[in-house]
Amino acid sequence: MHVPTLIERKRDGYALDEDEIRFLVNAFTDGRMPDYQMSAFAMAVYFQGMDADETVALTRAMLASGAAFRWPGNAPRVVDKHSTGGVGDKVSLVLAPLLACDALWVPMISGRGLGITGGTLDKLESIPGFRVGLEPEEAIAQLERIGVVMMGQTASICPADKKLYALRDVTATVPSRPLIVASILSKKLAESLDALVLDVKFGRGAFMKTREDATLLGEAMREVGVAMGVETRVRYHRMDEPTGRAVGNALEVAEAIDCLRGGGPADLRELVLALAAEVSAAGRGRLAGWLDDGTAMAKFRDLVEAQGGDPACLDDFAAAHPAATVREIQSPNSGVVTRVDAETVGRAANALGAGRDRAEDAVNPAVGFDRIVKVGEPVAAGDVIARVHAHRLADAGEAEKKFLSGFLCE
Repeated sequence: MHVPTLIERKRDGYALDEDEIRFLVNAFTDGRMPDYQMSAFAMAVYFQGMDADETVALTRAMLASGAAFRWPGNAPRVVDKHSTGGVGDKVSLVLAPLLACDALWVPMISGRGLGITGGTLDKLESIPGFRVGLEPEEAIAQLERIGVVMMGQTASICPADKKLYALRDVTATVPSRPLIVASILSKKLAESLDALVLDVKFGRGAFMKTREDATLLGEAMREVGVAMGVETRVRYHRMDEPTGRAVGNALEVAEAIDCLRGGGPADLRELVLALAAEVSAAGRGRLAGWLDDGTAMAKFRDLVEAQGGDPACLDDFAAAHPAATVREIQSPNSGVVTRVDAETVGRAANALGAGRDRAEDAVNPAVGFDRIVKVGEPVAAGDVIARVHAHRLADAGEAEKKFLSGFLCE
Protein backbone atom coordinates (compact mmCIF):
# COMPACT_ATOMS: atom_id res chain seq x y z
CA MET A 1 0.00 0.00 0.00
CA HIS A 2 1.09 3.55 -0.74
CA VAL A 3 0.54 6.15 2.00
CA PRO A 4 0.27 9.25 -0.25
CA THR A 5 -2.29 7.47 -2.42
CA LEU A 6 -4.45 6.63 0.61
CA ILE A 7 -4.24 10.23 1.85
CA GLU A 8 -5.23 11.43 -1.63
CA ARG A 9 -8.23 9.11 -1.77
CA LYS A 10 -9.51 10.28 1.60
CA ARG A 11 -8.84 13.91 0.62
CA ASP A 12 -11.07 13.38 -2.42
CA GLY A 13 -13.89 11.89 -0.36
CA TYR A 14 -13.49 8.18 -1.04
CA ALA A 15 -13.98 5.55 1.67
CA LEU A 16 -11.03 3.43 2.75
CA ASP A 17 -11.44 -0.25 3.59
CA GLU A 18 -10.44 -1.90 6.86
CA ASP A 19 -7.10 -3.21 5.57
CA GLU A 20 -6.10 0.24 4.34
CA ILE A 21 -7.01 1.93 7.61
CA ARG A 22 -5.21 -0.73 9.62
CA PHE A 23 -2.13 -0.26 7.43
CA LEU A 24 -2.11 3.50 8.07
CA VAL A 25 -2.55 3.13 11.85
CA ASN A 26 0.13 0.45 12.12
CA ALA A 27 2.58 2.40 9.97
CA PHE A 28 2.05 5.53 12.04
CA THR A 29 2.36 3.69 15.36
CA ASP A 30 5.63 1.97 14.51
CA GLY A 31 7.19 5.04 12.87
CA ARG A 32 7.07 4.05 9.19
CA MET A 33 4.55 6.83 8.51
CA PRO A 34 5.91 10.25 9.55
CA ASP A 35 3.92 12.79 11.52
CA TYR A 36 3.44 15.09 8.55
CA GLN A 37 1.67 12.37 6.59
CA MET A 38 -0.63 11.46 9.48
CA SER A 39 -1.35 15.17 9.97
CA ALA A 40 -2.41 15.36 6.32
CA PHE A 41 -4.59 12.27 6.72
CA ALA A 42 -6.22 13.68 9.88
CA MET A 43 -7.02 16.91 8.04
CA ALA A 44 -8.50 14.94 5.16
CA VAL A 45 -10.71 13.08 7.65
CA TYR A 46 -11.66 16.38 9.28
CA PHE A 47 -13.00 17.75 5.99
CA GLN A 48 -14.34 14.57 4.37
CA GLY A 49 -15.44 12.58 7.42
CA MET A 50 -15.71 8.80 7.62
CA ASP A 51 -18.67 6.51 7.18
CA ALA A 52 -19.74 4.05 9.89
CA ASP A 53 -17.62 1.19 8.54
CA GLU A 54 -14.52 3.37 8.34
CA THR A 55 -15.05 4.66 11.89
CA VAL A 56 -15.39 1.10 13.19
CA ALA A 57 -12.23 0.09 11.31
CA LEU A 58 -10.30 3.07 12.69
CA THR A 59 -11.43 2.29 16.23
CA ARG A 60 -10.52 -1.37 15.87
CA ALA A 61 -7.08 -0.56 14.44
CA MET A 62 -6.31 1.91 17.24
CA LEU A 63 -7.48 -0.62 19.83
CA ALA A 64 -5.26 -3.30 18.28
CA SER A 65 -2.22 -1.01 18.37
CA GLY A 66 -1.67 -1.93 22.04
CA ALA A 67 -2.73 -4.21 24.84
CA ALA A 68 -6.24 -4.81 26.14
CA PHE A 69 -7.40 -6.16 29.47
CA ARG A 70 -8.00 -9.91 29.58
CA TRP A 71 -10.30 -10.97 32.38
CA PRO A 72 -10.28 -14.35 34.14
CA GLY A 73 -13.05 -16.75 33.24
CA ASN A 74 -14.89 -16.19 36.51
CA ALA A 75 -15.07 -12.40 36.07
CA PRO A 76 -18.50 -10.84 36.61
CA ARG A 77 -20.12 -8.36 34.21
CA VAL A 78 -17.60 -5.60 33.35
CA VAL A 79 -19.01 -2.09 32.89
CA ASP A 80 -17.88 1.52 32.60
CA LYS A 81 -19.04 5.03 31.76
CA HIS A 82 -17.58 7.77 29.62
CA SER A 83 -18.48 11.45 29.78
CA THR A 84 -17.72 13.91 27.01
CA GLY A 85 -16.80 16.34 29.79
CA GLY A 86 -18.16 19.38 31.51
CA VAL A 87 -17.78 21.85 34.35
CA GLY A 88 -18.17 20.44 37.87
CA ASP A 89 -18.64 16.90 36.53
CA LYS A 90 -17.55 14.70 39.42
CA VAL A 91 -19.97 11.89 38.49
CA SER A 92 -17.27 9.23 38.05
CA LEU A 93 -16.15 9.58 41.67
CA VAL A 94 -19.61 8.49 42.81
CA LEU A 95 -20.64 6.22 39.96
CA ALA A 96 -17.65 3.84 39.92
CA PRO A 97 -17.87 2.73 43.57
CA LEU A 98 -21.68 2.66 43.39
CA LEU A 99 -21.62 0.23 40.45
CA ALA A 100 -19.09 -1.96 42.28
CA CYS A 101 -21.69 -2.39 45.04
CA ASP A 102 -23.70 -4.43 42.51
CA ALA A 103 -20.93 -7.05 42.22
CA LEU A 104 -19.86 -5.57 38.89
CA TRP A 105 -16.29 -4.92 37.82
CA VAL A 106 -15.58 -1.28 37.00
CA PRO A 107 -12.12 -0.79 35.39
CA MET A 108 -12.42 2.97 34.88
CA ILE A 109 -9.60 4.47 32.80
CA SER A 110 -9.85 8.25 33.06
CA GLY A 111 -8.01 11.34 31.89
CA ARG A 112 -6.86 14.73 33.08
CA GLY A 113 -8.58 18.04 32.61
CA LEU A 114 -7.78 20.33 29.70
CA GLY A 115 -9.40 23.69 29.11
CA ILE A 116 -12.65 24.13 31.03
CA THR A 117 -13.26 20.38 31.26
CA GLY A 118 -12.25 18.91 34.61
CA GLY A 119 -10.30 15.66 34.80
CA THR A 120 -11.13 12.70 37.03
CA LEU A 121 -7.44 11.91 37.60
CA ASP A 122 -6.75 15.44 38.86
CA LYS A 123 -9.64 15.13 41.31
CA LEU A 124 -8.48 11.75 42.56
CA GLU A 125 -4.94 13.02 43.04
CA SER A 126 -6.25 15.70 45.40
CA ILE A 127 -6.73 12.79 47.82
CA PRO A 128 -3.38 12.57 49.67
CA GLY A 129 -1.39 9.58 48.46
CA PHE A 130 -3.86 8.42 45.80
CA ARG A 131 -2.01 6.68 42.97
CA VAL A 132 -3.50 6.59 39.46
CA GLY A 133 -0.50 5.04 37.65
CA LEU A 134 -1.38 1.35 38.00
CA GLU A 135 -0.16 -1.44 35.76
CA PRO A 136 -2.75 -3.82 34.26
CA GLU A 137 -1.76 -6.66 36.60
CA GLU A 138 -2.32 -4.42 39.63
CA ALA A 139 -5.68 -3.30 38.25
CA ILE A 140 -6.89 -6.87 37.75
CA ALA A 141 -5.82 -7.88 41.26
CA GLN A 142 -7.66 -4.86 42.70
CA LEU A 143 -10.82 -5.66 40.73
CA GLU A 144 -10.75 -9.20 42.13
CA ARG A 145 -10.57 -7.75 45.67
CA ILE A 146 -12.98 -4.81 45.58
CA GLY A 147 -14.53 -4.65 42.09
CA VAL A 148 -13.38 -1.15 41.11
CA VAL A 149 -10.23 0.61 39.94
CA MET A 150 -9.81 4.21 38.76
CA MET A 151 -6.58 4.74 36.84
CA GLY A 152 -4.86 6.55 33.99
CA GLN A 153 -4.09 5.22 30.54
CA THR A 154 -0.96 3.07 30.55
CA ALA A 155 1.72 3.23 27.86
CA SER A 156 0.62 -0.17 26.55
CA ILE A 157 -3.04 0.80 26.00
CA CYS A 158 -3.87 2.33 22.60
CA PRO A 159 -0.48 3.91 21.82
CA ALA A 160 -1.84 4.92 18.40
CA ASP A 161 -4.45 7.09 20.08
CA LYS A 162 -1.92 8.82 22.32
CA LYS A 163 0.35 9.54 19.36
CA LEU A 164 -2.48 10.67 17.06
CA TYR A 165 -4.10 12.89 19.68
CA ALA A 166 -0.85 14.78 20.16
CA LEU A 167 -0.92 15.59 16.44
CA ARG A 168 -4.60 16.49 16.39
CA ASP A 169 -4.06 18.92 19.25
CA VAL A 170 -1.58 20.97 17.21
CA THR A 171 -3.17 20.62 13.75
CA ALA A 172 -6.70 21.89 14.51
CA THR A 173 -8.28 18.46 13.90
CA VAL A 174 -9.52 17.71 17.44
CA PRO A 175 -13.21 18.41 16.54
CA SER A 176 -13.37 15.69 13.85
CA ARG A 177 -16.26 13.39 14.81
CA PRO A 178 -14.78 10.07 13.55
CA LEU A 179 -11.44 10.90 15.20
CA ILE A 180 -13.25 11.73 18.47
CA VAL A 181 -15.23 8.48 18.34
CA ALA A 182 -12.18 6.33 17.63
CA SER A 183 -10.14 8.06 20.34
CA ILE A 184 -12.79 7.63 23.03
CA LEU A 185 -13.91 4.12 22.20
CA SER A 186 -10.51 2.58 21.48
CA LYS A 187 -9.49 3.37 25.08
CA LYS A 188 -12.80 2.26 26.59
CA LEU A 189 -12.95 -0.94 24.55
CA ALA A 190 -9.43 -1.78 25.73
CA GLU A 191 -11.16 -2.43 29.06
CA SER A 192 -12.88 -5.47 27.41
CA LEU A 193 -16.29 -4.28 28.55
CA ASP A 194 -19.64 -6.00 28.54
CA ALA A 195 -21.53 -2.70 28.81
CA LEU A 196 -20.75 1.00 28.45
CA VAL A 197 -22.90 4.04 29.16
CA LEU A 198 -22.00 7.29 27.40
CA ASP A 199 -22.82 10.58 29.09
CA VAL A 200 -22.89 13.07 26.21
CA LYS A 201 -23.05 16.70 27.27
CA PHE A 202 -24.22 19.69 25.26
CA GLY A 203 -24.54 23.39 26.02
CA ARG A 204 -22.44 26.33 27.16
CA GLY A 205 -19.99 24.30 29.24
CA ALA A 206 -19.71 21.35 26.87
CA PHE A 207 -17.61 20.53 23.84
CA MET A 208 -20.81 20.04 21.83
CA LYS A 209 -22.86 23.23 22.01
CA THR A 210 -26.15 21.93 20.56
CA ARG A 211 -28.31 18.87 21.16
CA GLU A 212 -28.12 18.09 17.44
CA ASP A 213 -24.31 17.90 17.44
CA ALA A 214 -24.37 15.89 20.67
CA THR A 215 -26.82 13.40 19.15
CA LEU A 216 -24.66 12.93 16.07
CA LEU A 217 -21.64 12.18 18.28
CA GLY A 218 -23.61 9.96 20.68
CA GLU A 219 -25.15 7.88 17.92
CA ALA A 220 -21.80 7.49 16.17
CA MET A 221 -20.24 6.20 19.40
CA ARG A 222 -23.18 3.91 20.10
CA GLU A 223 -23.00 2.39 16.60
CA VAL A 224 -19.28 1.69 16.93
CA GLY A 225 -19.66 0.22 20.42
CA VAL A 226 -22.44 -2.13 19.30
CA ALA A 227 -20.52 -3.10 16.16
CA MET A 228 -17.62 -4.13 18.39
CA GLY A 229 -19.79 -6.30 20.62
CA VAL A 230 -20.34 -4.00 23.59
CA GLU A 231 -23.78 -3.18 24.96
CA THR A 232 -23.69 0.60 24.54
CA ARG A 233 -26.22 3.09 25.91
CA VAL A 234 -26.26 6.88 25.51
CA ARG A 235 -27.67 9.54 27.82
CA TYR A 236 -27.75 13.22 26.88
CA HIS A 237 -27.44 15.95 29.50
CA ARG A 238 -27.46 19.72 29.25
CA MET A 239 -24.34 21.50 30.51
CA ASP A 240 -25.34 25.17 30.65
CA GLU A 241 -24.69 25.43 34.41
CA PRO A 242 -22.10 23.47 36.42
CA THR A 243 -23.00 20.01 37.69
CA GLY A 244 -23.60 20.24 41.44
CA ARG A 245 -22.49 23.24 43.47
CA ALA A 246 -18.69 22.91 43.37
CA VAL A 247 -16.03 23.42 40.68
CA GLY A 248 -12.41 22.65 41.53
CA ASN A 249 -10.58 19.42 42.28
CA ALA A 250 -10.67 19.02 46.09
CA LEU A 251 -13.98 20.90 46.31
CA GLU A 252 -15.55 18.43 43.88
CA VAL A 253 -14.18 15.45 45.78
CA ALA A 254 -15.77 16.82 48.95
CA GLU A 255 -19.09 17.15 47.12
CA ALA A 256 -18.80 13.63 45.71
CA ILE A 257 -18.23 12.32 49.24
CA ASP A 258 -21.42 14.08 50.34
CA CYS A 259 -23.28 12.30 47.54
CA LEU A 260 -21.75 8.94 48.49
CA ARG A 261 -23.11 9.52 51.99
CA GLY A 262 -26.64 10.05 50.71
CA GLY A 263 -26.52 13.85 50.48
CA GLY A 264 -25.06 16.26 47.99
CA PRO A 265 -26.77 18.28 45.25
CA ALA A 266 -29.94 16.84 43.75
CA ASP A 267 -28.74 17.18 40.15
CA LEU A 268 -25.54 15.24 40.85
CA ARG A 269 -27.41 12.42 42.58
CA GLU A 270 -29.97 12.21 39.77
CA LEU A 271 -27.27 12.06 37.10
CA VAL A 272 -25.38 9.32 38.94
CA LEU A 273 -28.51 7.19 39.38
CA ALA A 274 -29.62 7.66 35.77
CA LEU A 275 -26.25 6.53 34.41
CA ALA A 276 -25.88 3.67 36.89
CA ALA A 277 -29.31 2.28 35.97
CA GLU A 278 -28.21 1.94 32.33
CA VAL A 279 -25.55 -0.69 33.05
CA SER A 280 -26.62 -2.17 36.41
CA ALA A 281 -29.21 -4.89 36.98
CA ALA A 282 -30.14 -3.26 40.28
CA GLY A 283 -33.10 -0.91 40.15
CA ARG A 284 -32.86 2.77 40.96
CA GLY A 285 -34.30 2.15 44.40
CA ARG A 286 -31.56 -0.27 45.32
CA LEU A 287 -28.87 1.96 43.85
CA ALA A 288 -30.20 4.92 45.82
CA GLY A 289 -30.24 2.74 48.93
CA TRP A 290 -26.52 2.03 48.57
CA LEU A 291 -25.90 5.78 48.54
CA ASP A 292 -28.10 6.36 51.57
CA ASP A 293 -27.00 3.48 53.81
CA GLY A 294 -23.22 3.95 53.55
CA THR A 295 -22.51 1.00 51.25
CA ALA A 296 -21.25 3.17 48.38
CA MET A 297 -19.13 5.29 50.72
CA ALA A 298 -17.55 2.17 52.18
CA LYS A 299 -16.65 1.02 48.68
CA PHE A 300 -15.10 4.40 47.89
CA ARG A 301 -13.07 4.17 51.10
CA ASP A 302 -11.84 0.72 49.98
CA LEU A 303 -10.88 2.21 46.60
CA VAL A 304 -8.92 5.05 48.17
CA GLU A 305 -7.06 2.72 50.52
CA ALA A 306 -6.32 0.18 47.75
CA GLN A 307 -4.66 2.87 45.61
CA GLY A 308 -2.51 4.34 48.35
CA GLY A 309 -4.76 7.18 49.46
CA ASP A 310 -5.40 8.19 53.05
CA PRO A 311 -8.93 7.06 53.95
CA ALA A 312 -8.84 9.02 57.22
CA CYS A 313 -8.90 12.31 55.33
CA LEU A 314 -12.29 11.41 53.83
CA ASP A 315 -14.03 12.07 57.15
CA ASP A 316 -13.44 15.81 56.74
CA PHE A 317 -12.15 16.22 53.24
CA ALA A 318 -12.88 19.93 53.07
CA ALA A 319 -10.00 20.39 55.53
CA ALA A 320 -7.52 18.46 53.38
CA HIS A 321 -6.80 21.39 51.03
CA PRO A 322 -7.67 24.71 52.68
CA ALA A 323 -7.34 27.66 50.31
CA ALA A 324 -5.37 30.71 51.45
CA THR A 325 -8.37 32.93 50.68
CA VAL A 326 -12.08 32.13 50.78
CA ARG A 327 -14.38 34.90 49.62
CA GLU A 328 -18.17 35.03 49.47
CA ILE A 329 -19.78 36.25 46.25
CA GLN A 330 -23.05 38.10 46.82
CA SER A 331 -26.00 38.53 44.49
CA PRO A 332 -26.17 42.04 43.04
CA ASN A 333 -30.00 42.02 43.04
CA SER A 334 -33.07 40.04 44.03
CA GLY A 335 -34.95 37.62 41.82
CA VAL A 336 -34.86 34.06 40.50
CA VAL A 337 -31.56 32.71 39.16
CA THR A 338 -31.80 32.34 35.39
CA ARG A 339 -28.13 31.84 34.49
CA VAL A 340 -24.97 30.45 36.06
CA ASP A 341 -22.90 30.14 32.91
CA ALA A 342 -20.86 26.94 32.98
CA GLU A 343 -18.27 28.15 30.50
CA THR A 344 -17.67 31.36 32.48
CA VAL A 345 -17.36 29.46 35.76
CA GLY A 346 -15.02 26.92 34.17
CA ARG A 347 -12.75 29.60 32.76
CA ALA A 348 -12.73 31.45 36.09
CA ALA A 349 -11.79 28.25 37.94
CA ASN A 350 -8.99 27.61 35.45
CA ALA A 351 -7.64 31.11 35.95
CA LEU A 352 -7.47 30.37 39.67
CA GLY A 353 -5.35 27.28 38.91
CA ALA A 354 -7.99 24.53 39.08
CA GLY A 355 -7.41 23.47 35.47
CA ARG A 356 -4.83 23.62 32.74
CA ASP A 357 -4.53 25.17 29.32
CA ARG A 358 -1.60 22.93 28.34
CA ALA A 359 -1.06 19.27 29.18
CA GLU A 360 2.12 20.05 31.15
CA ASP A 361 0.48 22.68 33.41
CA ALA A 362 0.16 21.92 37.14
CA VAL A 363 -3.16 22.26 38.98
CA ASN A 364 -3.89 23.63 42.44
CA PRO A 365 -6.27 21.20 44.19
CA ALA A 366 -7.53 23.79 46.69
CA VAL A 367 -8.91 26.47 44.38
CA GLY A 368 -12.27 26.86 42.71
CA PHE A 369 -15.86 27.62 43.67
CA ASP A 370 -18.39 26.04 46.03
CA ARG A 371 -21.89 26.79 47.33
CA ILE A 372 -22.88 27.79 43.80
CA VAL A 373 -26.58 28.59 43.42
CA LYS A 374 -28.65 26.69 40.86
CA VAL A 375 -30.84 28.01 38.09
CA GLY A 376 -34.42 28.39 39.34
CA GLU A 377 -33.53 29.25 42.93
CA PRO A 378 -34.76 32.54 44.42
CA VAL A 379 -32.15 34.92 45.85
CA ALA A 380 -32.25 38.31 47.55
CA ALA A 381 -29.75 41.10 46.98
CA GLY A 382 -26.71 40.38 49.15
CA ASP A 383 -27.34 36.63 49.40
CA VAL A 384 -24.29 34.41 48.94
CA ILE A 385 -24.46 32.89 45.46
CA ALA A 386 -21.04 31.18 45.59
CA ARG A 387 -17.72 31.14 47.41
CA VAL A 388 -14.40 31.48 45.65
CA HIS A 389 -11.36 29.62 46.98
CA ALA A 390 -8.14 31.26 45.82
CA HIS A 391 -4.40 31.26 46.42
CA ARG A 392 -4.22 35.06 46.63
CA LEU A 393 -6.66 37.82 47.53
CA ALA A 394 -6.21 39.47 44.11
CA ASP A 395 -7.06 36.18 42.39
CA ALA A 396 -10.27 35.95 44.43
CA GLY A 397 -11.31 39.42 43.30
CA GLU A 398 -10.75 38.63 39.64
CA ALA A 399 -12.60 35.31 39.98
CA GLU A 400 -15.58 37.09 41.57
CA LYS A 401 -15.79 39.51 38.64
CA LYS A 402 -15.69 36.66 36.13
CA PHE A 403 -18.29 34.64 38.02
CA LEU A 404 -20.69 37.60 38.18
CA SER A 405 -20.29 38.22 34.45
CA GLY A 406 -21.93 34.83 33.86
CA PHE A 407 -24.59 35.18 36.58
CA LEU A 408 -28.11 36.51 36.11
CA CYS A 409 -31.21 36.64 38.29
CA GLU A 410 -34.45 38.32 37.24
